[in-house]
Formats: sequence, structure tokens, C-alpha cells
Amino acid sequence: MKDKVNLRIKAEKSKIEQNLGKQIIKTANLDYTDLSNQKIKDLAQKIATILNHEPNNQL
Repeated sequence: MKDKVNLRIKAEKSKIEQNLGKQIIKTANLDYTDLSNQKIKDLAQKIATILNHEPNNQL
């Protein structure tokens, strides 16, 4: 039972991460061909910096 719950949590986290990434790419009009691993890391850092400066991590 506990394993099923953990697998479901893991699946939901993965779904959220994928949806977040898709929305960022779509909203920012990013080109998939330009998204190297380094560019993805740089973009994630920029987003994290913005969120970390907002009260309660909310925009």
C-alpha cells in the first residue's frame, strides 16, 4: 500500500514538472532547438532567483 502511494506521488510530481516546463517554454516562446542542458539550467536559475525574491514564493 505504501509503495503504491509513493509511486503515485512520484508520478504526480513528474507530471507537474513536465507541465511547468511546457508552460514556461510556451509562455516564453522558447525554441526547443535552442534549449541545451546548460541553457535549461541557466533559465531555471533565473526563475528560481525571481521566485526566491517574492514573498512566499508567489508571483
